[in-house]
Amino acid sequence: QVLEANGYKVEYKHKLGNREIVFPALEKGDINFVPEYLATMLAFVTKATTHVQDARQGHAQLSDALKEKRLALLDFSSAIDTNAFVVTKATAQKYDLRRMSDLAAVAGQLTLGAPPTCPGRPFCLIGLEKTYGIKFKEFKPLDTGGPITVAAVESGQVDVGLLFSTDAQIQAKGFVLLVDDKNLQAADNVVPAVRQDVLDTGGDAFKRLVNGVSAKLTTEKLTSLNAKVSIDKKDPRDVAKEFLKAEGLIK
Repeated sequence: QVLEANGYKVEYKHKLGNREIVFPALEKGDINFVPEYLATMLAFVTKATTHVQDARQGHAQLSDALKEKRLALLDFSSAIDTNAFVVTKATAQKYDLRRMSDLAAVAGQLTLGAPPTCPGRPFCLIGLEKTYGIKFKEFKPLDTGGPITVAAVESGQVDVGLLFSTDAQIQAKGFVLLVDDKNLQAADNVVPAVRQDVLDTGGDAFKRLVNGVSAKLTTEKLTSLNAKVSIDKKDPRDVAKEFLKAEGLIK
C-alpha cells in the first residue's frame, strides 16, 4: 500500500504455498517481492544445519548467498515471528510442561501437529530431536500456523501444536507457549526479499519506502495486527491501512 500510494503498480498473489513453492517462483521471476523470515530463509537457501541468533549477521550471510541468484534483501524489521510450540493448560498441568526441555521425557506419549514440511526442517522435527532429544509418538501434518492447528490443539486431536510467536490465538485460547530454553529458534526477523532487477528499476525511492515500513514494525505491533485479523475478523488490507496511517506512512 505504501508503494501504491507513491505511484508503483502492485499486483498481489496470495496463498501461494510454502517456501518450497515461493522461493523458486521468486528465482524465476514469477513473483518479485516477498516478505520473508531471516533465519529460516537463510537455512533454506544455504542448507545450513546451524542457525544465527544475531539478525545483522544473518542478514549479511543471506545477502551474500542471494547475490548469485540476482536476489537481494532490504532492511530487516525488529519484528520477530518464529516457531512457537504450544499446549493447552490441561496438557501443561498433566505433564508439568513449561519449557521445551520438559517435553523430552514425555514426548513418546504425545502427538505433534505441525505443517507437512516440519519433518524436514531444522527448526522443527530435526531440531527438536537434535537440540532437545524430543521424539514424539506421532506426527500429524496440519496447516502452517493456522486455524486447523489451533482447532486440533484446542480439541485434543494433537497434544502439541506449532504456531507462530506473534499469533494472537495463543493468548486468546489460553494456550501455554513452551519456552525455547535451548534456543532452537533463531533470529527470524521479518525481512523483504526482492529481485535485483526490481531494485535496479525502483532505485533509492523504492528502498526508502519499503525500509520505512520495516522501521516501524515491531513484534508487539505485528501481534496486535494479527489479532485484529484473526480475532476481530477485520480485512487484512484494512488493518494494514490503519497501521500505515497511524505510523504516518500514508495519508
